[in-house]
Amino acid sequence: MKAILSVIGRDKVGIIAGVSNKLQELNINILDVNQTILDGYFTMIMVLDLKESKASFDVIKKVLSEVGSSLGVELKIQREE
Repeated sequence: MKAILSVIGRDKVGIIAGVSNKLQELNINILDVNQTILDGYFTMIMVLDLKESKASFDVIKKVLSEVGSSLGVELKIQREE
C-alpha cells in the first residue's frame, strides 16, 4: 500500500531526520519527496511504500503523529486511494 505524508511547521533543525528515522524504524520506504521552506515554514510531502511494514496503518498513523508532536510540526498521513 502507498500513502501520502505531509509535514508542516516552523522550520528548525532535525525535522527531516526525525521523520525519516522513524520511517526507517517502521520499515517504510520513501518513494518520492518534495520539501521547501516558505516564509520560515517547513513543508514536505512524501510518497511512501508501506508494504514491507509490519505495523498496521492505524499504528503507523499514531506513531507518526507522536513524532510530529515531538518535533513541533503537523504531520498527516493518508492512504493513496
